[in-house]
Amino acid sequence: MKTFKKLGIITVLITVITVSVGYKSDFFEVAKQIEIYTTLFRELNMYYIDETNPAELTETAIDNMLKKLDPYTQFYDEQGVEKARINAASHNAGIGARTKIIDDKLFIAELYEGAMADKAGLKAGDEIQKINEIDLNTIPVSDAVLMLNGNPDSEVILQLKRQDEIFKVTLKREAYEFDPVPYYRMLDDKVGYISFIKFNTKASSSVKAAFEDLKAQGMTKLVLDIRGNGGGLLNEAVEITNFFVPKNEIVVTTKGKVKKWSDTYKTKREPIDLDIPIAVLIDRYSASASEIVAGSLQDLDRAVIIGERSFGKGLVQRYRKLTYGTQLKLTISKYYTPSGRCIQELDYTHKNEKGEVSKFSDVKRNAFKTRNGRTVYDGGGIEPDIKLNKIDRTNATKALLESDAIFIYATNYTNKHKTIESLEDFTLSDAEYQEFLTYLTENNNVFKTETDKHLDSTLKIAQKEGYSESIIQEYQNLVSKINSQKLKDLSQNKSEIIDALTNEIVRRYYYKKGEYIHKARHDNAILKAVEVLNDESKYQNILN
Repeated sequence: MKTFKKLGIITVLITVITVSVGYKSDFFEVAKQIEIYTTLFRELNMYYIDETNPAELTETAIDNMLKKLDPYTQFYDEQGVEKARINAASHNAGIGARTKIIDDKLFIAELYEGAMADKAGLKAGDEIQKINEIDLNTIPVSDAVLMLNGNPDSEVILQLKRQDEIFKVTLKREAYEFDPVPYYRMLDDKVGYISFIKFNTKASSSVKAAFEDLKAQGMTKLVLDIRGNGGGLLNEAVEITNFFVPKNEIVVTTKGKVKKWSDTYKTKREPIDLDIPIAVLIDRYSASASEIVAGSLQDLDRAVIIGERSFGKGLVQRYRKLTYGTQLKLTISKYYTPSGRCIQELDYTHKNEKGEVSKFSDVKRNAFKTRNGRTVYDGGGIEPDIKLNKIDRTNATKALLESDAIFIYATNYTNKHKTIESLEDFTLSDAEYQEFLTYLTENNNVFKTETDKHLDSTLKIAQKEGYSESIIQEYQNLVSKINSQKLKDLSQNKSEIIDALTNEIVRRYYYKKGEYIHKARHDNAILKAVEVLNDESKYQNILN
């Protein structure tokens, strides 16, 4: 029965994927490939000399098939569908903290101000060792994350470790709706600032409330900060864009090979302000819905975009039900901004022999025109009108920022410093930055470049083949030289690393809101935005 069940799944899966790519193959070719698979599968199970596991074989076939596509197209078995359902049903009932996994251990990553975990005295960096007496060493850590959620008002008992202290807390799960606008303020007597970090159901109403409050305080110019905003609900992106552009304007178009998955999203309401000058801040983590807002305002010449090129996610996914309670999430269309450009960065249809994905931005990018006739390009996210990071990140810097090194060091820092100086005045001294570099030197495995990874792999092969004793000294010398070069490479991006470290530390004491309070005074992108907005001729010259 299980074999036929899995065969049913693979049959539907192949059919759905084939349909979703626009009938690239005719019916005969699809039927032919399914028949080849089923006959091969039957022969394996009947005649292979050892016992086979039909379910495992099929899941391996599915996983490898989907790897040929993009990382957003995924298959969910019955258990995976149930986990997703439980998580979706209870995601607003939790402990009031964001968690992260480091080396198969679960840590508190960020506390939500005033939520249950915060009230109980938990801190970012605390390791969760047990949940309801279940030792996390005995279960997959990804399952442990789901265990933190549950029904509102239900209790969960956590055993945590902080430095050498082990303690327990009992928390009552509570519904928590994430505030998409952690902070807004007047930067001077004319320029207002809104930090905006999530496109959830409260996004447009929260942005509107902040905007109207700032207008009442005398705001005549706006800085909208969507750096680090990974996106969310498409309709909220359209609503927020609608605040600043006329009714019935095209904000985004989706184009798929199936007609019903192609659509045009227009503004539906009268705007709240058509004239206020706007600067939108983006970075490499601004993705999806954030790119729709930035891209549409740029294409319509309604705002100046400042920062660094955005992430470049222009793919749309939908869930499709399969047989026996399974599901497929697959990419069904692409996003296009009003000028007609697609913001997708990675070209998953072209991979080299190593399986590496090419970038649209590595080849000739297509030019498009904004409403005022400015030239913009597709394939690679949203390129800012004013690019701030003139120095490219070195490979060492990229590896550092993608690692957990800054998070771990910030935990050590806050364990040593119970408080920090005034939030707005806090800066890391040169001596403290040097301490961070010393930490990286003494813990050289805390972040690894591709060179480090390949060198580690070479040593393991040498150990396996019995050569490690004769080369260990040379290996250690090489590691030392690489680490020295990594530190030199980091120095090229010192200011960016200090910013990332400062933000992490400030967040430990003053939550997400504190990060933006500090940024409002020190952040280069915000200062640049104020400068541009206060220079009317420069602002207009950029847009025209």
